[in-house]
Order: sequence, then C-alpha cells, then structure tokens
Amino acid sequence: MEHADGRRAEDLRATGDHIEELYELLRVSADPVTFERVEELLRMITELYGAGLARVVELVRIEAPQLLPELVDDELLGSLMIVHDLHPDTLASRVEVALESVRPYLHGHGGDVALLELDEPRGAVHLQLLGSCDGCPSSAVTLRTAVETAIADAAPEIVVIDVEEQATGSGVTAPVELGRRPAVGVR
Repeated sequence: MEHADGRRAEDLRATGDHIEELYELLRVSADPVTFERVEELLRMITELYGAGLARVVELVRIEAPQLLPELVDDELLGSLMIVHDLHPDTLASRVEVALESVRPYLHGHGGDVALLELDEPRGAVHLQLLGSCDGCPSSAVTLRTAVETAIADAAPEIVVIDVEEQATGSGVTAPVELGRRPAVGVR
C-alpha cells in the first residue's frame, strides 16, 4: 500500500520497529536519569501528536464525516487512532470484524472460530477453533495463522491470543504471544 507521501506501509512498519529497537537499546544502556528524560520526551511528543490527531478527527467529524471511514481504513491512521483512543469502533467490534473476515476461509476448510473471552486490560482474547480442518495438522496451523493475522491487523493492542483447538476434541489451549507491547509513552 502506497501512502500519499510515497512511503510504503512496510517502510512505516520498519520505522516503528526501529523506534522500538532504539527505545530498548536506550533502556538497557542509558543511566536511569537519562532514560527517564528520554521516556518523558517520548511521552510528551506522543501526547502532542495525539492531540493534533484528535483535533483532525474532530474536524473531520464536524466538516466531512464521510471521510472518517477512509481515515479508519488507512493502515497508518487507523493504528494511530487506536494508540490515541480515537478509533470510533470498540475493541470488541474490531475483533469480531476480524473474525468475520476469516470465517469464509475457515468454512472452506471445514472450520470456524468462536470468541470465548476478550480481556481488554490484559490485551488478550480467548478463542476456540471449531471443525474438522480436513484432518490435516498443517491445515490447522494455517487456520490459526489466518485468525491470528486478522486479529493483529484489526486490533494491534491484542498481545495474547489463547486458542483452543476443537478439531480433535482435545480442547488444548495454546497461548500465542504476539510479541508486541503497548506504544511507548501511551497511557
């Protein structure tokens, strides 16, 4: 996906990853006082840009509400709206939409998925994969991956996905840690 400024979504993801790497490097290498100042600086910058984005969203809602869905659907802007609690859809509805988006694929393999629990404070969902998955272990892994990817894309604040696979009747829960953490300086 190309953005208006010519940068690709992959480049922006790489920038975000690099920011996290630099933050972690500073956390382990800087003296505590310097690191506290770095954290305060990041928090203030995040708040400033968050307030600017909030103002843009407010103006769009007033002056051009038809543009709000486009802002939400943009990968970068949608993620920033999530980080700053500006996204118009609840976490629960975004998770449900993600699951609905993969259901046709799951149904094609004789499977389905059910949301058993959403723990917002923990950033976790508990799911159950249902169906036969055509008896192929690699198919079950593929289905899990599709579900996990859909949730990660729609709700990046979800950092733990617990999945119960019922295809074999085992009911075994297999937690998946997505390796993300909340944005630096937020909340």
